[in-house]
Amino acid sequence: MLIICFFASMDIDYLIIGQGISGTFLSYYLLKAGKRVIVIDDAQNNSASQVASGVINPVTGRIVATSWMIDELMAFCRTAYTELGQNLKAQLITEKDIVAFPGTQQMHEAYSKRVHEENPYVHSIVESADSYTALFNTLYAPVLIKPVLLIDVQAMLIKWREQLISQHILLQKKYDEQHLIHQDDYIEYESIRAKKIIYCDGVVSLQSRFWNMLPFSPNKGQALIADISMLPQAVMYKFGGYSLVPWIGSKWWIGSSYENKFDNELPDPVFRQKTGAALKSILKVPFTITGHLAAVRPTNVERRPFAGLHPLYKNIAILNGMGTKGCSIAPFFAKEFAQFLAHGSPLTAEANVQRFTKVLSRK
Repeated sequence: MLIICFFASMDIDYLIIGQGISGTFLSYYLLKAGKRVIVIDDAQNNSASQVASGVINPVTGRIVATSWMIDELMAFCRTAYTELGQNLKAQLITEKDIVAFPGTQQMHEAYSKRVHEENPYVHSIVESADSYTALFNTLYAPVLIKPVLLIDVQAMLIKWREQLISQHILLQKKYDEQHLIHQDDYIEYESIRAKKIIYCDGVVSLQSRFWNMLPFSPNKGQALIADISMLPQAVMYKFGGYSLVPWIGSKWWIGSSYENKFDNELPDPVFRQKTGAALKSILKVPFTITGHLAAVRPTNVERRPFAGLHPLYKNIAILNGMGTKGCSIAPFFAKEFAQFLAHGSPLTAEANVQRFTKVLSRK
């Protein structure tokens, strides 16, 4: 078990804002390094981490492209989630293949191309392909995406939060930047004095006077929760743009949307109606919609994370901008950033927020 100490003086090394996937792993790795940490989080139920499916899919998009850094990330995530799960006495990671049904001729051709190229993650299904016809209506034969990792994000966030609470290093409240005082060598926030403050609060960083110039491009994602008791949970399913991911019991996470334009963060009845109709056309087995989730993801124009120190203020830092790939890239860059902070190890150039020095230096 990770040993965490409470520092009653509130004189600490790092104040972390947000306990999503990024904040969870960053606090975990910094505490492992013996650093004094406090996390501030007000437990928003509709945060991007809270409603994430937990799927780490090695291919993405309509052209079925291999995801950025995926070989390295898959190996890292197996170790990271297993290690954290052992610490929390919970199984956080399982390997569960995806049976993918092309929803269009374009997708069919894209999957076929990857199979013929002998892509390491996309494979033809021979023996069991016909067994899926009793479950799905489909025009095209499915393919198999493997390996795929499924993370129990909700269990991880809850159990890590419990551990932080038990060690008295979680402040369950909303962070208010107006109360932040930054000096040359430290910051003060209410009764806390820290060497650095690190923003891991997703799209909320858009409201920060330090980070609001970063090229965030917030994206709304929605998903339904459906009870589909007759659908086997040995694998996950993907039908066109819809993913069907085992959730709790006989329930499934069905999603998600990728909305660049939206009026609010709330679940949209139009999405529920459209997705319900799509499920009805896809599935041959009965289902009941039991829930509707929505959240805004901290995506950005480059689709690369923001990690590192502010170019003007060395005691203000960020780990953010994970977008739709938070489950895969957040643990990796959390550890890299923790090693940077603790030992001065280098940051990946494509993730280092210093690449935005010019825009962040504007006053």
